[in-house]
Amino acid sequence: MQYIIFSCFIIYVAMMFVITWITARKATNASFFVGNRKSPWFVVAYGMIGASLSGVTFMSVPGWVDTRSFTYMLMVFGFFLGYIVIAFVLMPTYYKLNLTSIYSYLETRFGRFSHKTGSFFFLLSRTIGASLRMFIVIIVLQNFVFSHWGIPFEITVLMIITLILLFTVRGGIKTIIWTDTLQTTFMLTALIMSFIMVGSAMDLSVKDLFSTVWKSDYSGMIYTDSSSPYTWWKQLLGGMFICIAMTGLDQEMMQKNLSCKNLKSAQKNMMTFSLTLFLVNFLFLFLGAALYIYAKQMGIDAKGDLLFPTVAINYLGPLAAIVFIIGLISALFPSADGALTSLTTAFSIDFLNLEKRTDYSEKKKTHIRHLVHICFAFIFVGVIIFYYHYQNEHLIEILYKIASITYGPLLGLFAFGLFTKKQLKDTYVPFICVSAPVICFFLDIYADKWFHYSFDFELLLVNGLFTFLGLWLIRKKQTDN
Repeated sequence: MQYIIFSCFIIYVAMMFVITWITARKATNASFFVGNRKSPWFVVAYGMIGASLSGVTFMSVPGWVDTRSFTYMLMVFGFFLGYIVIAFVLMPTYYKLNLTSIYSYLETRFGRFSHKTGSFFFLLSRTIGASLRMFIVIIVLQNFVFSHWGIPFEITVLMIITLILLFTVRGGIKTIIWTDTLQTTFMLTALIMSFIMVGSAMDLSVKDLFSTVWKSDYSGMIYTDSSSPYTWWKQLLGGMFICIAMTGLDQEMMQKNLSCKNLKSAQKNMMTFSLTLFLVNFLFLFLGAALYIYAKQMGIDAKGDLLFPTVAINYLGPLAAIVFIIGLISALFPSADGALTSLTTAFSIDFLNLEKRTDYSEKKKTHIRHLVHICFAFIFVGVIIFYYHYQNEHLIEILYKIASITYGPLLGLFAFGLFTKKQLKDTYVPFICVSAPVICFFLDIYADKWFHYSFDFELLLVNGLFTFLGLWLIRKKQTDN
């Protein structure tokens, strides 16, 4: 089985390199950063499904069903509301200013310190988030393949990150738009086939399996107890603002939208993508419930992130194992390639001012960009190895919690810029944007003790509100203008 899984991995990587070779020929810095703004919107929309889901969704959303039932669907509905805000509030601003890095807006609106602060919080959040998304895939490959051959986890991480680095360092967004399309296809195929095979293992048709899941205890969706972190309005609000922050204020996701030829195409992309993602997440939850029902019938002692790989690889036969691994590998690369490209873009433009350096030749800019790209790849290696010593049952919960802390300042900054006409005392902005998440971090820990209230992902909204109020305190008076 290890050789079959490894062969699938090698074939998939080879396909990635073929696409890279085709798309990265004559690549320039403009094609790396925004794909020369010629990406077809329907290709971007389809590919973004794979980029949004990642290995965490592939494993953690099904594994999450035992503790949260179907309450995650209310978050997904909140995502849809968030995508509307992104398409018709944020993206018009980005296109009007012809941005490459979306954080350049903050410099235009407030000043240099605000610009650097916004970009810093993106770099922090995306570095940690992308590393953990890669971790969940790499640890499965390590446990089911490379550990059997005596290969240390650290070497596995280095090998996989090096492969990802090789096929992203040249083409950037121009390449990723097309590799994401392939990856989305494999991931969705794996999802559908896995659902069918679980039903087959229980002698149920697809229709009967849907009916069984819907009648089970796992299908509960609406909680009304306001003290519970799973209350419906917390899920809805949390989903909406997490979507706005993690997509609309995230360079990786917006960089793909900004590669479309115009605003109208980007809006079509966003709304098409949001509707498709709604249906895909629904199917992931049904798969999770089906896996738990099957595991209970078979007496399988697995849950959380380990449920799907344990059932697929050890109980459903070789075909299911291959389908799962292909789906998982296809979830790995969107987590890494887009993150590396967006981090390289943000750092190169926001901190090195590479786009404005007229004294640099194109060749020198490319050399600097490559160096930044490589450095972020090795940071990924360090974060993944560090996290290896602490593993949580539901990694998706950790990711959303990190997002609630690190994206709050971005939410507050952009909201203040878009919905007020006030200017800020720019040098004070970093202090406000650090203070708000620190307060929210301790509030999350002690809220139940102090207020008998448990935060879920609506903490992001509170974080953004604290940032907004802090910025209001450092606004410039009319006499300062």
